[in-house]
Amino acid sequence: MDGDDRSLAAHELESPGGRLDEAGLKKAIQGTEGIDAVGHRVVHGGARFQAPVPIDAELVRYLGTITDLAPLHLPAAIAAIQAVGRIMPELPTVACFDTAFHSRMPEAASTYAIPRAWRERHGIKRYGFHGFSHAYASRRAASLLGRPERDVKVVTCHLGSGASLAAVSGGRSLDTTMGFTPLEGLVMATRSGDVDPGAVLYLMRHAEMAEPELTDGLDRKGGLLALAGTSDMREVLRRVAEGDARARLAFDVFVHRLRAEIGSMAASLNGPDALVFTGGIGQNSPEVRSAAAEGLGFLGIAVDEANNSAIDGDGDVSTADARVRTLVVHAREDIEVAREVRRVLSRTA
Repeated sequence: MDGDDRSLAAHELESPGGRLDEAGLKKAIQGTEGIDAVGHRVVHGGARFQAPVPIDAELVRYLGTITDLAPLHLPAAIAAIQAVGRIMPELPTVACFDTAFHSRMPEAASTYAIPRAWRERHGIKRYGFHGFSHAYASRRAASLLGRPERDVKVVTCHLGSGASLAAVSGGRSLDTTMGFTPLEGLVMATRSGDVDPGAVLYLMRHAEMAEPELTDGLDRKGGLLALAGTSDMREVLRRVAEGDARARLAFDVFVHRLRAEIGSMAASLNGPDALVFTGGIGQNSPEVRSAAAEGLGFLGIAVDEANNSAIDGDGDVSTADARVRTLVVHAREDIEVAREVRRVLSRTA
């Protein structure tokens, strides 16, 4: 990424089971010239980190103590930080936290109604995630609308393997659907999203389930996988078209929760100017966009089906008379990470 936010090279490395391919990483890095710094997207900063920071041994140690907050992500992030440190020890590295964008949410949105000791002693609150995606999508939406970011209110929908919404006003997150961990909120590929805590307590008490089994069921065997037998929305949609009942239920549950949470985020904004879809599903699935918008006409949202099906790239898929614009934005979390790295290094310099 250069100083004008242009991507000069890109390599996507597979990490099955969260295991880092260090040899592949080394090959990718060695094939790229002129690297000045490295930015690491770290999904959770815990209670301690609410802004990007240079990486040191104490940061890595701390991240190791909070892996339970994001068990699908933090171990891989730590492995990547350590691998880059071995491969390119001379370069400055910066940890950029997905939770940072939501760190200025109002207390009313970030506070759980649980005993005070739990909140203060253990730092339990709504942290929110996908911050880089929500930040970029809201900024890009303002550009597409031709308005200053400070004047724009948007509901951003990051829909992918992980999924979350945010209510963003003037570039600031006011509310979001993920919480203390990335498990809360929408139905996702393998995560359940919202489940009554009483149901979990019931399983502990009456089915004698221990924490590892519950974590596995909620984090790795829930969501679309639990309902349809596949975690891939493309496969769900293919099977819906074939009349598969399990896939139909999975799609309907996904969309029902999505519509409900869009309504919630819209209320947090006292009405949005735009609804923005991003992420692998959000930017590539006209079926999901159309189904979500179908139940949101009362908000002034209406999708033009021809534009929605044909769009390739960023743009507006609303009907001409829609009061709230529906936008598609391709996720560019890499740009947000690069911007944060430059800010940190300029301060330390």
